[in-house]
Amino acid sequence: MKRIALFVLLLALAMNLVSCADSETIKECVSENTYGFWGGLWHGIVAPFSFFGSLIWDDISMYAVNNNGGWYDFGFILGVGGLTFGSSRKSSK
Repeated sequence: MKRIALFVLLLALAMNLVSCADSETIKECVSENTYGFWGGLWHGIVAPFSFFGSLIWDDISMYAVNNNGGWYDFGFILGVGGLTFGSSRKSSK
């Protein structure tokens, strides 16, 4: 039970730290080009690398602000989840 409480506390702390975005930074990222399903899929695939890059450089983000909504989100989730589907299978022995 203590592990779950610690995990929830760390997750809440992490979400609090990354939830503060400067409006000027967001305005610079938004362009006329919106990202759709394929952009979301690509951003989901490279999300682990984007995460580590965003810790080092301020101009890297994991998620495109100027996306078209549901299809981008669907592609992003498939891209992130596609990396983990094979790792959850148990041995048949």
